[in-house]
Amino acid sequence: MTPVKSLNHVGIAVRSLEDQRSFYEGTLGAEYEGTEEVPSQKVRVAFYLINDVRLELLEPTDPESPIAKFIEKRGEGLHHLAFTVDDIEARIAEYKEGGVRMIDDTPRPGAHDARIAFVHPKSSCGVLTELCQVGAH
Repeated sequence: MTPVKSLNHVGIAVRSLEDQRSFYEGTLGAEYEGTEEVPSQKVRVAFYLINDVRLELLEPTDPESPIAKFIEKRGEGLHHLAFTVDDIEARIAEYKEGGVRMIDDTPRPGAHDARIAFVHPKSSCGVLTELCQVGAH
């Protein structure tokens, strides 16, 4: 299979972006890059950068959102790892052909003008894995 290009970001589920800001900026010294709403995912996201590692904090905007349900079931914490890929449609097809279980059979809109698709955790050692094609809209 075609290798991913790089780690795009680490997704972290939180109840409140504002409540976490002092830890990421003050304690860790992360650079705040901004906040964005992703209506299709029913979340607000804040991005932080530490050297070349990007963190994406995800706050639910709807009690029925996947992030709200995740927090209710597991609490705040690591939600997913996201990897940059080229040609996300081809990657999804390649993964499915190789027996990888996908949550998304087609890409959907994500933050930072990306197209995204999730690999089911049962196919990725229990870790929710996101594929990101950046600037693909």
